[in-house]
Amino acid sequence: MIEALLPPGVTSSEAFDDEAPAPLFPAEAALMEGRLARRRRQFATARACARRCLAALGHSPAPLLPGPGGAPSWPAGVVGSITHCDGYRAAVADLSDRTAALGIDAEPAGPLPEGVLGLVTSPAERAHLRELAADHPGIPWDRLLFCAKEAVYKAWYPATGVWRGFRDATVALSPEGTFTCALDVPAALTAPVDPVYHGRWSAAPELVLAVVARRR
Repeated sequence: MIEALLPPGVTSSEAFDDEAPAPLFPAEAALMEGRLARRRRQFATARACARRCLAALGHSPAPLLPGPGGAPSWPAGVVGSITHCDGYRAAVADLSDRTAALGIDAEPAGPLPEGVLGLVTSPAERAHLRELAADHPGIPWDRLLFCAKEAVYKAWYPATGVWRGFRDATVALSPEGTFTCALDVPAALTAPVDPVYHGRWSAAPELVLAVVARRR
């Protein structure tokens, strides 16, 4: 599924269950101690997807431990992103000399829980969602907007090390399967950074996906 949303050359791997054996490195296994068995299986399968991406890029298997902000720390020279939700796990990766940032997110294809939409969107975004729902019913536009913001943050944070909240991003979704996100860049971030991200999305009966890939 996710391969269709990626630029040429970006590697990907996905799984729809946790049936395949997915061994962890000791440091990764230590992170999962005391977690629910379901969470450990999801983590292991997602890491197996990531290691398949690394192999496709010519890299040996390596532990992928959370860095600052919780994002996986990829080997030097590699950028990537991991996502998992019920019924889906995926990873994408590419060499950093041709792709500057990657972010992916998967979410169940249902409406956001009650009360969440007002916390993660602006009034203008909510008006945008109402227009989309009126013109193109049958797609969980609120969940898709949330998914797009998650993908953008997964691309933004590893590149900048600066946290932004959901209300610091403004997303415009296109029914044609693309989106644009403009981030409010804090004054404390002195390094030049492009605050506008462009991405692609897809919606299936049980799953929505969003991808951001910023090329060099």
